[in-house]
Amino acid sequence: MHIVVLGGGYSGLLATKLLAKRTNAKVTLINAADRFVERVRLHQLSSGQQLRDLPFTELLDGSGVDLIIDRATAIDVENRTIRLENAPEPVSYDVLFYALGSQANLDMVPGAAEHAYTVADAAGARRLHERVTVLSGGATPRPRLGASPQTPLAGTVAVVGGGLTGIEAASELAESNPGLKVRLVTGGEFGGALSGRGRRHLRLSFERLGIEISEQVRVTEVRADGLMLAGGEHIPADIVIWTTGFRVPALAREAGFAVDADGRMIVDETLRSVSHPEVYAVGDAAAAHRADNQELRMACATGLPTAAHAVGALADRLAGRTPKPLDFGYRFRCISLGRRNGLIQFVRADDSPVERVLTGRMAALYKEAIVRSTIMVQRHPALAKFA
Repeated sequence: MHIVVLGGGYSGLLATKLLAKRTNAKVTLINAADRFVERVRLHQLSSGQQLRDLPFTELLDGSGVDLIIDRATAIDVENRTIRLENAPEPVSYDVLFYALGSQANLDMVPGAAEHAYTVADAAGARRLHERVTVLSGGATPRPRLGASPQTPLAGTVAVVGGGLTGIEAASELAESNPGLKVRLVTGGEFGGALSGRGRRHLRLSFERLGIEISEQVRVTEVRADGLMLAGGEHIPADIVIWTTGFRVPALAREAGFAVDADGRMIVDETLRSVSHPEVYAVGDAAAAHRADNQELRMACATGLPTAAHAVGALADRLAGRTPKPLDFGYRFRCISLGRRNGLIQFVRADDSPVERVLTGRMAALYKEAIVRSTIMVQRHPALAKFA
């Protein structure tokens, strides 16, 4: 049996290593880049911080997994093959784990694709850092607790999106670049997914960092000189960062898999495709649900445990056992607010917030420990049961 894993993000890499441990199959990982990307740290990369170098050859050492560095261009479901961009022959599979993740959606408003930067991939985060460096006159980023009145204004940044990605990107840039005037623009209530205590800490943190907030407004266009809002208001900005809206690759839809309106593969309670039983989908590219039919959000906190569950389901089937349905619940949301501050919002299993939060330095350390654990799980996949 040959199992192919398509995509080497958090979910795909964990699934790959668990499959190599829990089955007797030949396992192949196909990924477009030769290095693992710590996506939950890309706001740090965009601020000029060095991230760990994590080559797949090192992460897969001793696992017995075959690694192919190439981009998949099509899946032939009838013949069970994957066509690659740079290979003359397709790769065949008996079982496919589809884990291509998500990417920034820059087609939501006119001008975003032409003028906005993103922190959804490493290349985008590096481009953003280069632009910030130019705007700041090549100054070395340095931490701050708040903008000093004597700090000369180097430029303006508008971060579009009030989710975790936008909050973390705005905080990191403001802390590391005292000369930047940073504004966060969101269509909803700022911190609307948090408890009252969480929202208060978030607003206080933004005030200390000098970040302005425009909430419950709709961006209609991104221009070279900033944003246009519904109603005609212009928000000037030298840099626009787009963090709202993610989309998945079109490969699953084009191949004929059952997908939802967003193109995410529809899976059952074991993460198996409802249209093609030889295929499992994990991570952002899967439309997975809790037992109460609540769709799971795109997040590392979703991807790691569901990837482990999908591998367990396949291992059970190969052993002649009936796999258990997914029993999933959230526990918290971790938000970094720069390097010395954070917010841990504790939640119910359905992801709704409770009033309890952890804030400040202890929350920053908590978040760092969680982020480090995602790599520890990749190195030691047996720890996935505790994720």
